[in-house]
Amino acid sequence: MAKPQYHILVCNSFRLTGGPQGVCNKKGATNLLQHLEEEIINRGLDALVSSTGCLKVCAHGPAMVIYPAGWWYGEMTEEALDAVLDALEAGEPATEHLVYS
Repeated sequence: MAKPQYHILVCNSFRLTGGPQGVCNKKGATNLLQHLEEEIINRGLDALVSSTGCLKVCAHGPAMVIYPAGWWYGEMTEEALDAVLDALEAGEPATEHLVYS
């Protein structure tokens, strides 16, 4: 497998014991994974998606990070995710959803 252009990390609040807990998971981060994967395929983006442990931005959950740009997004919904992917296709951050850049 070649290195993807983007690596998207979605906080799912997994703990060391492997169990999902925390804000992002309780706010539906798991459901965002399927939507994100479908959109990546539909848009033809060269991206890898990973579900993560806690990203420590609970006040902004569900959270997501896109590398190599280092854009941190918060309060992700399917609509917000679509806006982020629209901006990603244009090579820009979706500033209205940024937590850190």
